[in-house]
Amino acid sequence: MEPVYKEDCSLSTCETIIMKAIWDKGEDISITELAETLRTKYNKDYKRTTIVTFILNLSAKGFARQYRVGRYAYVHALKSEEEYKRKLLKDQTDFWYHGDAAKVVAALCSTANITQKEIETIRGILDDLDN
Repeated sequence: MEPVYKEDCSLSTCETIIMKAIWDKGEDISITELAETLRTKYNKDYKRTTIVTFILNLSAKGFARQYRVGRYAYVHALKSEEEYKRKLLKDQTDFWYHGDAAKVVAALCSTANITQKEIETIRGILDDLDN
């Protein structure tokens, strides 16, 4: 049965952690390896059936798909981590800062311990936008 895709779906915390584990792998990941990664890296001891349910939800949202090779089930990311982070940042900027990127940068600078090197990198990025 093909999943019904839903546009503009946000991910739950659990779905986000699962996608992060998939993206961190950098390639398709078996359900078994995904379960082990969730347990060891994220302290999430999900049963296989729970993980499969999350994957079905992620599939319906257009983020991942599950497939089988012989007896083994694998998960493939359909959206990139960068694509998701850009969308997430845009949505949060629009919601909390009314689309004002300067306010986002100001908030980040006021809450993060930004090093001089990071400040120089940020300046370089902003300078590149002018060119």
